[in-house]
Amino acid sequence: MLAGGASRRLGGTDKPAVRVGGRPLLDRVLAACADARTTVVVADPRPTTRQVVWAREDPPGGGPLAALDAGLRHLTAEHVVLLSADLPFLGRRTVGALLASLRRGAADGVLLTDSDGRDQPLVAAYRTGALRRELAALTARHGGPAGLPLRRLTGALDLLRISDPVASFDCDTWDDIATARARIREHGHVLDEWISAVKDELGIDLDVDTGLLLDLARDAAHGVARPAAPLTTFLVGFAAAQGSGDRDAVAEAVRKAVALAGRWAEEDTPEAASPGTPSADADGAAAESGGTAPGAAPGTRPDAG
Repeated sequence: MLAGGASRRLGGTDKPAVRVGGRPLLDRVLAACADARTTVVVADPRPTTRQVVWAREDPPGGGPLAALDAGLRHLTAEHVVLLSADLPFLGRRTVGALLASLRRGAADGVLLTDSDGRDQPLVAAYRTGALRRELAALTARHGGPAGLPLRRLTGALDLLRISDPVASFDCDTWDDIATARARIREHGHVLDEWISAVKDELGIDLDVDTGLLLDLARDAAHGVARPAAPLTTFLVGFAAAQGSGDRDAVAEAVRKAVALAGRWAEEDTPEAASPGTPSADADGAAAESGGTAPGAAPGTRPDAG
């Protein structure tokens, strides 16, 4: 992951640290490649939500090819995913699709294209051998990769392309940052974005079925009381953590809580009243055999006296 650029169009701001949806851009991209055996970030070290290997290009600020060369020195895998640190909407599914497409074919790499059809070589999966081969050739011709544009390398590779305008969206300007922040607050995205942010903040790696939890919260709020919704979902999570802590454990805890909420709500219906419970007739008088007779003092048994 290349995260050591100058961010000139952001006025020199530390772009990987800019927050979108409450999380630094760097942490958002790290979450997308959480399944990687080794993650190398080429930049000055900083706190991150996931453990990484830090590297620095030589010289610092020497450009993307120098950064790629520095990162590859820490890797031994056959395939490598090359990413910039400013991709707010990149997810695990896209990273997996890039790798799957690379493994199925014979190309040197698979990259995304943006909404204008332009190649995005920093959202791509490559064969490590192909990258090392071209880096060696460039070093032989130019004395090293520093200062050379990335297209000098990618132009010599056999590449496949996948169109994905959302995952390839990068944040180069403050307008891009504003667009990203607005999009994650849209109705169709805000819950997934919030859940992802909370999981990262709490260090939880769990595939949460948000629909299941929302249904539980609804049932607890309607069948018991509104404050029961957040308290019940908290207890479900606690119970699941005491068990196996996986998706199935959450589902089982939700099932039990939903059943309890249903039994609780059933007790608040007229049909659930016991045979001895008084019910009013058309004149408002007690009609059940166990009820209070008209004119009797409150609390007086019908057979008293």
